[in-house]
Amino acid sequence: MDAEPKRIGFLSFGHWQPVPGSQVRTARDALVQSVELAVAAEEIGLDGAFVRVHHFARQLASPFPLLAAMAARTRRVELGTGVVDMRYENPLYMAEEAAATDLLADGRLQLGISRGSPETALRGSEAFGYVPSAGTTDADLARQKTELFLAAVSGRTVVEADPGMTGGASGRLAVQPQSPGLRERIWWGSGTRATAEWTARQGMNLMSSTLLVEDTGVPFDELQAEQIARYRAAWAEAGWERTPRVSVSRSVIPVTTDLDRRYFGERSGEDQVGLLEGVRARFGKSYVGEPDQLAEELAKDVAVREADTLLLTVPNMLGVEYNARLLETVAREVAPAIGWARGG
Repeated sequence: MDAEPKRIGFLSFGHWQPVPGSQVRTARDALVQSVELAVAAEEIGLDGAFVRVHHFARQLASPFPLLAAMAARTRRVELGTGVVDMRYENPLYMAEEAAATDLLADGRLQLGISRGSPETALRGSEAFGYVPSAGTTDADLARQKTELFLAAVSGRTVVEADPGMTGGASGRLAVQPQSPGLRERIWWGSGTRATAEWTARQGMNLMSSTLLVEDTGVPFDELQAEQIARYRAAWAEAGWERTPRVSVSRSVIPVTTDLDRRYFGERSGEDQVGLLEGVRARFGKSYVGEPDQLAEELAKDVAVREADTLLLTVPNMLGVEYNARLLETVAREVAPAIGWARGG
């Protein structure tokens, strides 16, 4: 299998708060500025614009109208999510929305989905009307919904036709519209090595973030690189013919001005280990410093080397101008060290 070219995009959580210093004070600000940052990323030459999805919080929540708006203002960049929490979704309606968005984007949608991360709401997906059946978990519910969603975007029939509305014809129907190739652009956000192997068996691309909900005592990038290796081995064992995509997320903050120093200081952090939902988890460090220092550090990050896609988490509340300058600095002075070349 041929190696995928290195791609770089941004990942925005879309926070908004009417607090001192915030350039993103309302939900409209967050949505409009997400579109504007996607336009800026394309002008810079980056490859992707991704958004996080959270519920019951002052963050981006409903991705498909936003991604469609991004598609209308851009021509080249990939547009995606990192990630949609499947616990909250109606799989068939989501399949319709995803296909429609992908058609409007001319096949640029890269849809990251998952069991999701901790939310501010207690049993929030149950408030949406989705309750795990007896003897099952939230994770089971998310995977069941994912199975139906994948079937739907693959064009499989999912419901019986009504002969009274089809001129007497019987059979089964698929959701519409369908977007060719979308099934191969579905990613699963994986937080463990075991779920990465499950992801490979489902034929989904791997999206690994800045934390893993396990810890073996090795540095985060090495643990994540092992996760990627196990994913690719499982992919090969499953016999899939295409080359899968793999992304990792990193916080990369070049410090070039006094304003940068006031916001972020000058030194990169270290991995952190803590408990997440009662499970020991390892969080990746933030990369903060002069661009040449960041280039050297990222080049040594084994998971960044192994992945074909790097998603840069941006401090979106600092506004479009600040983040566009941040992304331009990374593109010009940091990204070439990890094998990235500017897009058209």
